[in-house]
Amino acid sequence: MLEVLVGVVVGLLVVAGILVMMGPSTARVIRRVRAIRRPAGVPSVFQTAKPHEVVPPGLNPKTQRVLVAAARLTSWLRAHGHDDLSRELRSAAGRITGNEAAGLYAMQTALRRVRSLSLDDRSAQERLKVLTSELRTAVQDRFEQLELLPFRRP
Repeated sequence: MLEVLVGVVVGLLVVAGILVMMGPSTARVIRRVRAIRRPAGVPSVFQTAKPHEVVPPGLNPKTQRVLVAAARLTSWLRAHGHDDLSRELRSAAGRITGNEAAGLYAMQTALRRVRSLSLDDRSAQERLKVLTSELRTAVQDRFEQLELLPFRRP
């Protein structure tokens, strides 16, 4: 029994000595070993897919707000049969990711066309007004942040 205890103590001392000799890289090695033992989670067949982000990561938060508001308005317009305006807004949103200033100007032009749209249903017209004003304020905020608009004097 004493021999087993001495063997375990010697084994622990050898492992401790190796860890001391490895120095600071010990933590990295331990993380790698843990990652190998832990398999990545496999999604269940019955789990619903997580919704994907509408906007690409790495964009300015105000730009993301513009793109999210544009996506909401675009999907609403498409659902109500205004595919041409929807396509124009999507195109402007695509331009924002490449050339932000040009995309914002295109978005402003598309918003002018949406503003001239009138619907028979009062509730639909109200929802369109809310979505349009949300997008307009997001675009104006980003314009002001980029200092693309001339300064207004009171």
